[in-house]
Amino acid sequence: MSAAQVQSELSKGTIRPAYLLGGSEPLLRDDVLAAIEAAVLGDGPRDFNLDRLEVGAATPGRLEEALATLPVMAERRLVVLRENEGRGAKLDANWGVVIEDSVASAGPDSPTVLVVVTAKADKRSKWVKAFKDPALFVECEAPKKARELAGFLAAEAKGQGVDLDPEAAALLADRVGPQLLLLRQEIEKASLLAGPGERVTRKHVEVTVATVAEEPIWDLTDAIGQGRTAEAIDLLSRLIAQGSAPLMILGALASHFRRLVRVGHGESVAGPPFVVKKLTAQARRYPPRRLVTCLRAIHRADVELKGASVMRPERALEQLVLGLAS
Repeated sequence: MSAAQVQSELSKGTIRPAYLLGGSEPLLRDDVLAAIEAAVLGDGPRDFNLDRLEVGAATPGRLEEALATLPVMAERRLVVLRENEGRGAKLDANWGVVIEDSVASAGPDSPTVLVVVTAKADKRSKWVKAFKDPALFVECEAPKKARELAGFLAAEAKGQGVDLDPEAAALLADRVGPQLLLLRQEIEKASLLAGPGERVTRKHVEVTVATVAEEPIWDLTDAIGQGRTAEAIDLLSRLIAQGSAPLMILGALASHFRRLVRVGHGESVAGPPFVVKKLTAQARRYPPRRLVTCLRAIHRADVELKGASVMRPERALEQLVLGLAS
C-alpha cells in the first residue's frame, strides 16, 4: 500500500496492529509515522503509551518488553522501532525473530501497535513477509513516473491549502524532480510570494524555485560529456564552496539530464532560445543508452543522499560525477 493510501485509511478510523514503513524517501516515512501516531494516540497521555526504540541503542528484548506493556488510560499504545541509518545499525536476524513473532500474534484489536521504520526492507526476509493483513507494508519510495510525481504535487498543494496551477506544478517537477522535501518547501515559498488565497502560477515558481544557475550546470555537464573528469570535479567543488546544497546540485543535474532525454527524443522543451540551442547541442553528444545510464546513476546518488549510505553528501556527489564522466 502507498503512503497516500494508508493515510487515507487512517483518516477513516482504520488502525492496523503493525506497520512496516520501508523505503528510501524519509519524507514519506515521517509523514506516515506522524499520521499513525495521531490516529493511535490522539489527545491521550503519551508518557506511558509511546515507546521509541532505535536499533543499535535498544535490544530485541527491550522490544519484547515494550510490546507486552498494556496501555495506560487509553485504548492503544504505540511502539516505534527505527533503524539508525547514520550509525549503520541494521535489523538483523535477532530483531527479525521478535518482529515476526509479534506481528504473527497481533490481531485487529491488539492494544499495542508496532511500527518498524527502515530505508531498506528485503522482501525475501521472513520478518518482512510477516507484514500481511491485518498488518501492513507501506511503500515509502519517491515517485518514479511523471504521473506519480504530479499526484504528489497535487496532494501536497491540497494539504497546504494552496491553489497550484498545473503549469506551475509541471515547472516544479522539472526543476526539482522527485525530491519530495524540496518540493514541499518550494510550494510553501511560492505560496508566500503569491499571497493568501491567491493561485500559485508558473511565474511565482520561476521567481522562488531553488535551483543552481544554468551556466554552472552547463559547464559541469559539458565537462562530464567530454570526459574532462578533473575539470568536472573542480566545477563541482566550486558549486559546493559557493553554498549550493548537494541535493540542489543533484536536482539540477537530474532536471538537466531529463531535458536532454526529451530533446534527444525530438520533444520540445520550454525556455529561451539560447537554452534550447544549448540543450540541443549537448544532446547530440549523448547516445540514448548513455543518457539512461546517467539517469540511473543520478537516481542511485539520490538514494544515497537521502540516508542509504554513510558517505558524506559531497563525497557521494563526487563519486557520481566521476562515474558520469568516465
